[in-house]
Amino acid sequence: MGEVIIKMPDVGEGVAEAELVEWHVKPGDPVREDMVIAAVMTDKATVEIPSPVDGTVIWLAGEIGDLIAVKAPLVRIETAGGAGEAQPLPSSQAPTAEVVKAEIARPAPAAPVAATPAAAAPPAEKPLAAPSVRLFARENGVDLRQVHGSGPAGRILREDVEQFIVQGAAPALVKGGSAKKTATEEIKLTGLRRRIAEKMVLSTSRIPHITYVEEVDMTALEELRATMNGDRRESHPKLTVLPFLMRALVKAISEQPEVNATFDDDAGIITRHGAVHIGIATQTPAGLTVPVVRHAEARGIWDCAAEMVRLADAARSGTATRDELSGSTITISSLGALGGIVSTPVINHPEVAIIGVNKIATRPVWDGTQFVPRKMMNLSSSFDHRIIDGWDAATFVQRIRTLLETPALIFIEG
Repeated sequence: MGEVIIKMPDVGEGVAEAELVEWHVKPGDPVREDMVIAAVMTDKATVEIPSPVDGTVIWLAGEIGDLIAVKAPLVRIETAGGAGEAQPLPSSQAPTAEVVKAEIARPAPAAPVAATPAAAAPPAEKPLAAPSVRLFARENGVDLRQVHGSGPAGRILREDVEQFIVQGAAPALVKGGSAKKTATEEIKLTGLRRRIAEKMVLSTSRIPHITYVEEVDMTALEELRATMNGDRRESHPKLTVLPFLMRALVKAISEQPEVNATFDDDAGIITRHGAVHIGIATQTPAGLTVPVVRHAEARGIWDCAAEMVRLADAARSGTATRDELSGSTITISSLGALGGIVSTPVINHPEVAIIGVNKIATRPVWDGTQFVPRKMMNLSSSFDHRIIDGWDAATFVQRIRTLLETPALIFIEG
């Protein structure tokens, strides 16, 4: 018999530790080569750790939410073969976990027996389930500890939760009203939600925001967008408003480069970036992420749209890489699909500006002689007031407004 120790892999340059966000196994579970045994997160990017060997899990390093140092032991697996038989797995999607092999002392050869969990191995306190399944359960008021998991190693699937909801006992009604709800649930912030909380605290505690709201007449741009979508090639994605806004940002930034910057307030240094790397705030099943469209200044509108779609899909499926989720120089936040008139977007630290998009709605607008229906949209934009004065913030937004209201200007070179 042998033992394989899987260590936390190097998940990125300069990263000393990663957070455990999901166990796919528990002590006593059999594992197969290439089977995913854990998921870890750093900078909002999730990395799955596969098993390099067949065997039985005998020890796990910690619980969900724990931070594990790079190179520290992550999982111990008892293998049926000798120590020399286990080999690390090549992986194209995840850093390869470091594997250490060791002989397990045995008093005598014995007939095969059922795997026995190590006495020191604490059982998992929380049921196994993906973050999206946990979110779905929370939204429906389901305690996952009451749900039977039908997946590998007892993993709870979305179908298990749906079945629990359908088959669960209906709450008793009180006379003349709905049943009283007295249950409470304590939820530890882990994974992406913890990262979001830390990022928001950092941004709002260190950046004095100034938010400026302007109304934009999108009628001409919407007509152009409809025409371009009607004539688009099969290889082109459908255009939303955001690619036009990205191109407008690039032109406005060329005239006011101070808004495309990051500020190191510890060192007191502002870095203005020639490249325009636009972060696109994206809602995913696990929470808010910001994939980055790099070098928007060198992309056409169709290229901006295609890259934005690609990155959004990767973020929502949890396959976006660390590099794809970092390095933005300015960010767009859009709540347009949900409606709303005004928002107060929080700057993506250490950037100095964020542009918020609100919903397009047809409103009556006075043209000097009568009210006419126009497609109107608000831009709610925040700036780091240490770096950007209110006058400059307003000038920047007004320039974007001009470009969006006269969309031909977006496509004029120079």
